[in-house]
Amino acid sequence: MTGPREVVGSGYSYVTNDDAVGKTIGFREVDIERDLGRLHTWLNSEHVLPYWTQDDPLPQVRETIEQRASDDAQTLYIGYLDHVPMSYWESYWAAEDRIGDYYDADPADQGIHLLVGPEEYLGEGYGAPLVRAMVAFQFRHPETDRIVTEPDARNERAIRVFEKSGFERVREVDLPDKTGQLMVCDRETFEEGSA
Repeated sequence: MTGPREVVGSGYSYVTNDDAVGKTIGFREVDIERDLGRLHTWLNSEHVLPYWTQDDPLPQVRETIEQRASDDAQTLYIGYLDHVPMSYWESYWAAEDRIGDYYDADPADQGIHLLVGPEEYLGEGYGAPLVRAMVAFQFRHPETDRIVTEPDARNERAIRVFEKSGFERVREVDLPDKTGQLMVCDRETFEEGSA
């Protein structure tokens, strides 16, 4: 279950210890040169393809990631468990994202997109601790009181993970590429659940 550890040092944007799983969880910003190969592999994984549908050749993945990384409305992260890279995250300002057209978005609302790369991390109970760590990281912004997400409505596994992390289902929304399950986590509920 353990891939190669990486020396990240102080390169983490956020790091925490999760007692429930007994692991260190960290996030660092994507570095295209360092991460392109792993992102290409993850996006082409059988468990990712039904929901991300980005089984593009390496040059196209590079272009897509570079385009996303240059968008000031979002930040891309690699997520780690015990210093092993195993997930990809997009943290974004919801009002500037397409999801902002589907609910009454506050300018300080943030959103999450994520995927778990290596299949051996699925079904091991890591999803909710990872999401809670990202949400705690996002709530460090003092004006953010709400985090949103819109996983594919078919992805019950992801929806359950978000529910375990303090998100509530709002409604299904018809997005250009999928039917999403709009979900919301507000600061007060999250902090009560974390206390």
